[in-house]
Amino acid sequence: MDFKTSNEETKTGIYLLQEGNEEPFNIRLHLAKDILTIQEQDVICVSGEPFYSSERTVTIRRQTIGGFGLSIKGGAEHKIPVVISKISKEQKAELSGLLFIGDGILQINGINVRSYRHEEVVQVLRNAGEEVTLTVSFLKKTPAFLKLPLCEDCTCVPSDQSSGTSSPLCDSGLHLNYHPNNTDTLSCSSWPTSPGLRWEKRWVDLRLIPLLHSRLSQHVPGSDVCRKNAFQIIAVDGVCSGVIQCATAEDCLDWLQAIARNISSLTKHNVKKINRNFPVNQQIIYMGWVDEKEQDSIQGRMYSPKFLALRGSSLFKFSAPPVTTWDWTRAEKSFTVYEIMCKVLKDNDLVDKRKHCFSVQTETGEDMFFSVELECELLIWEKAFQMATFLEVERIQCKTYACIMESHLMGITIDFGMGFVCFDAASKAVLWRYKFSQLKGSSDDGKSKIKFLFQNQDSKAIEAKELEFSNLFAVLHCIHAFFAAKVACLDPMFVESHGTATSTGIPSLTSISCNSQTSKLKYAT
Repeated sequence: MDFKTSNEETKTGIYLLQEGNEEPFNIRLHLAKDILTIQEQDVICVSGEPFYSSERTVTIRRQTIGGFGLSIKGGAEHKIPVVISKISKEQKAELSGLLFIGDGILQINGINVRSYRHEEVVQVLRNAGEEVTLTVSFLKKTPAFLKLPLCEDCTCVPSDQSSGTSSPLCDSGLHLNYHPNNTDTLSCSSWPTSPGLRWEKRWVDLRLIPLLHSRLSQHVPGSDVCRKNAFQIIAVDGVCSGVIQCATAEDCLDWLQAIARNISSLTKHNVKKINRNFPVNQQIIYMGWVDEKEQDSIQGRMYSPKFLALRGSSLFKFSAPPVTTWDWTRAEKSFTVYEIMCKVLKDNDLVDKRKHCFSVQTETGEDMFFSVELECELLIWEKAFQMATFLEVERIQCKTYACIMESHLMGITIDFGMGFVCFDAASKAVLWRYKFSQLKGSSDDGKSKIKFLFQNQDSKAIEAKELEFSNLFAVLHCIHAFFAAKVACLDPMFVESHGTATSTGIPSLTSISCNSQTSKLKYAT
């Protein structure tokens, strides 16, 4: 079934790609709704059935006007062969389909010059005679510092290069015996010969990155260091794009947001399909990649990628996206949403250089720190967690915890409709009850005890109740979740969003996208 939303984007552009410690080289990016294509330039044979040729042999003659008509850059001092950097305008037509800007010169008249320095190649060409046979191969990963043009429209201006020195980073023109006052035209019969084959320079696929469950990252892996105007995308099977370098921060952000929108769109579509197999109380509300801060940095690694999912009553943490039903049983950890606390970190709460962070405090009081790449992703996560908590509180309506009051075993029920109800564990007799609105304050010792301050409806006096729990943080978070759900019911924006969600059977998060500055909701869970 075709799936498309207005948020999907297509984009194309020329950028730099760096793989490992190699020099960056030019690539073309093309973004479609479900795939990111990375292309490199290559030369293919087009005289008949197209095929790729690693090496070509072309014979050219030195002309009275224009010499060989080529300019070159590079050399062994840069760990690459000498590369054709320009082709003169007069000779371009004759060389069309035979030699290309970006061709590396491998042999000259049978002499292997792959390991020759720039000046050495210049001298070989000067002494090569009137007819020169070149063996060339297009260098698909020509270093960007050579600044080669990406098209064949860039031509060199003939100049006398018969004397002087040359530079591997500057064009060395090979136009020997050029006379500017001579207006003779070139003879086609004396120009390149080749056994009937013709080639074209084209953009060809280097790498395809499926976007579903792909992970975006601007950071150096495992660290809080953000690359400048650069990012990479890692497919679910581990295939990495390499580091894509943009010219400006604005361009980089534009690409990140466009890719994130398409990933989000695919994820929503995938969630809808998966949810058909789950009951209403086990629906997936959110799925996405985050980076988790390591509690104990191992070998300097501060962050590790994790995949979070909000489904039914639980928050799941995976090392990889769940694909099968069995995968859901193999989560690294799972937590009950109303017994944990999520907090979006403000600038002064950030633990390191990473932005767009949030913390999750578990039912045991452990704090976990996560970061996402974009502000819009943080907003989507925040809204999803609020929605998941609200839906679960609305579903269960009440939660009971065992406690001790004045050395007696008790139970306290947090009820969405009635508030707080305390009863004797043995007889089930209700000892006291208060509405949520009667709670005027509370405090805890961080270990097991909570002191509640309720206001008596009749006398208006404050009545203190001290209870002791074996699971203090779970109780605190549950109370907070029920209060947040009560507040959410009074929020018109949330009520409208929740109405849309329940009518479709699936919570809707489409109101936040990665190119909008949607305001945060008025409540927090």
